[in-house]
Amino acid sequence: MKENNGYLLLVEDEPIVQANNRKILERRGYAVRQAYTLAEAWEMVNGEEAPGAIVLDIQLPDGSGLDFLHGLRKNSNIPVLILTAMGTPQDIVRGLEAGGDDYLPKPYELSVFLMRIQALLRRASLVPDTLEAGPIRIDTASSKAYVKGEDLGLQQKELSLLIQFVQRPGEVMGAECLYEKVWGQKMARDTGALKVAVSKLRSKLEGTGYTIVASRSQGYSFEEE
Repeated sequence: MKENNGYLLLVEDEPIVQANNRKILERRGYAVRQAYTLAEAWEMVNGEEAPGAIVLDIQLPDGSGLDFLHGLRKNSNIPVLILTAMGTPQDIVRGLEAGGDDYLPKPYELSVFLMRIQALLRRASLVPDTLEAGPIRIDTASSKAYVKGEDLGLQQKELSLLIQFVQRPGEVMGAECLYEKVWGQKMARDTGALKVAVSKLRSKLEGTGYTIVASRSQGYSFEEE
């Protein structure tokens, strides 16, 4: 089993659920990968970059998520949130006994889902309560960014961009990569939306000592002024 690298692995065979959860998580700055079968999940768990946490359905095309959990717990403590339509008290007990760290029955509120994810990762020490860069502080619980206690008033996509930048200071991030993480889909020809969001965020960062630098044909980086 390889050392985990902090990304969230979504193990779910329903495309709509996968797409919605990935979008909402990436908008909050999480790195997300997907598996639609247990075979794909095992490949990622045993790969060079194992996940930092797993969101696991129980009913999957090639088997039971509970069997996957039993196998996982033989040599790994990767935190697991079980996300499934099986929601009786007996189902919950079986899931937790199999090694699940938390259990959330479908249907569920997205706000509750996000709080469960945050709590799961906090217990695993993978996501801090706050992210900071100089006077900038991002409160990951409230999804707000502050400078010296003053709310920057960021829109959701601006906040998601800032999270990506603060986590990778000085690193040039490709425009397509940024777009996929923040919008949850391929950029295609929609380059204008990213440029507008970056421009608005750069304006709101004035006076903080940090700015966003555009690299021609490469992307953007978060730099000290």
